[in-house]
Amino acid sequence: MEGLIMAAQMILGLSILVGVHELGHLVAAKVFGMRVEQYSIGFPPKLFSKKWGETEYSLSLIPLGGYVKISGMIDESLDKEQMNQEPQPWEFRSKPAWQRLIVMLGGIIVNVITGIFIFVLLTFSYGENYLSKSELNKNGIVAYDLAQEIGFRTGDKVENINGQDFERFSDLRDPELMMTSGSYYTVKRNGSEHKVVIPAGFMDKLATANEDDKPHFIDFRRPFTVGDVMNNSAASEAGLSKGDEIISINQQPIGFFDELQQSLNSHADKAISLEVKRGTEIKTLQATVGEDGKLGFMPDFDINFSSIQPTFGEAMSLGTEKAFSVVWLNIKAFGKIFTGELSAKKSLGGPIAIAQSFGGTWDWFRFWSLTGMLSMVLAFMNLLPIPALDGGHVMFLLFEMITGHKPGDKFLENAQKVGMVLLLGLMVFIFANDIIKLLPSGWVNW
Repeated sequence: MEGLIMAAQMILGLSILVGVHELGHLVAAKVFGMRVEQYSIGFPPKLFSKKWGETEYSLSLIPLGGYVKISGMIDESLDKEQMNQEPQPWEFRSKPAWQRLIVMLGGIIVNVITGIFIFVLLTFSYGENYLSKSELNKNGIVAYDLAQEIGFRTGDKVENINGQDFERFSDLRDPELMMTSGSYYTVKRNGSEHKVVIPAGFMDKLATANEDDKPHFIDFRRPFTVGDVMNNSAASEAGLSKGDEIISINQQPIGFFDELQQSLNSHADKAISLEVKRGTEIKTLQATVGEDGKLGFMPDFDINFSSIQPTFGEAMSLGTEKAFSVVWLNIKAFGKIFTGELSAKKSLGGPIAIAQSFGGTWDWFRFWSLTGMLSMVLAFMNLLPIPALDGGHVMFLLFEMITGHKPGDKFLENAQKVGMVLLLGLMVFIFANDIIKLLPSGWVNW
């Protein structure tokens, strides 16, 4: 069931983004009097189609893209018969270069507007909840595997990042920070300061580690009490009640939820002795931990999050900033892939990775957050100067506008073929990469 929900969210999100992207091309083309023959969300075979005016609108089976076919334009259809005929006034090739440029930028512009719109509405509707530096440092951080590897320790209190103060816990996990080797944290530990440096290649390690659901870097420590107890669980059989405070397991003190998790995992499928504070009483209970390292209760956390409810004007500023930060991170990541600082196979993901990001439960905030992010990524990717992408057409049109010479149809046709081969190769790589990440470690070694 979770797999179906993942797939459904991915298909809906991509369909929305592809639909508005191709609509941007369609509207711009019609404004300038170009004939649009087809508009499709998805690739054939067709599920549904209807002709309205000169344009056939269709919904197709393969939800990994879409297209518009504009008369007189060299595109993925490679319609040589039409291109060998005399140009007609309603064709793409008959229009001035500036109009053709706007048509090619139409999808990218609409994706940017869509991404900004989504982030603005999310910011305005939900506001912003965050853990402040002061709240974080009441209890310090939880340092998982990779954090310990670079020098963090559980309980560390973070003083600054690269010598600068910070405001929120999320600043500690900023992707841009992770990609910049040599960045460092200053932490306070047992009354003394320590420097924790991000080493070269750390983002690759983090990307590989995060292929499963286990935490591998840092989190904030959570004081907790027992919340709802599940019926017929080890917790209910042991006599745990809502509001209980677990203070030790087998005489080992428990103060935070990470300590509870660690202790239960180490005692999976074993009997344990729980010391519990209930009101003013201290009780000792006996329980058997499940094979999954759980007792069967929901924790109630004692965390004070800060909250901001922006005005619509503030939300417009914050939402736009969030949207363009996605583009900036993609630019920086691509730069590091080309220089070899980031591994392409560890950094690039396809439909399977996208579906996993949406998750196996339907959460509208997460859905729209990811859709907004993907809208900005789609805009960025389509602007890359690769023939067969919008950016390739833009590159040739800018050449024409600057030099006054239009590239020949044969050249554009061959460039389109080269671009399609490159894109197909990239798609095969990304699909294979997604599948290999699902295999048990050791099955495949690239």
